[in-house]
Amino acid sequence: MKWKRALAIVGLVLICSLYLIALVSAFSHSAESKKWLMAAIYSTVVIPAFIYAAQLVFRVIKPNDNNNDTDTTKKE
Repeated sequence: MKWKRALAIVGLVLICSLYLIALVSAFSHSAESKKWLMAAIYSTVVIPAFIYAAQLVFRVIKPNDNNNDTDTTKKE
């Protein structure tokens, strides 16, 4: 499904950007580097859980939707 792929890409970008910020702040000897690292670790768990929950909610809202968003044609 296209929306699942979009959610996965958004989650991946968010997690990678948080780790990049944590890495940059650690090398700059910032006082906030520990906070950024903790935010990255927290987001590693929370963002995928949020994406999974969004998929579950969407599945409950539209339970009979058998459309896989593919370009295959149905033979009659």
